[in-house]
Amino acid sequence: MKRNYLTEQEIQRQALQALRNSLGVVGLIRFMQQYDKGHGNYTLDRQAWQQSYSVDSLFAAIKG
Repeated sequence: MKRNYLTEQEIQRQALQALRNSLGVVGLIRFMQQYDKGHGNYTLDRQAWQQSYSVDSLFAAIKG
């Protein structure tokens, strides 16, 4: 049975190859340096800053 989709790894490999072909090695590296995975734990941070919200407070804010 033949697959008709690419795996995530295949997509990433092909995309990096296309960028390398288009930009060259130095351009590819410069492009990749623009992206940062960030730090911390977004889920825990979001829960911390959303603790003070309630349905009523959000509804009141929407009503203005």
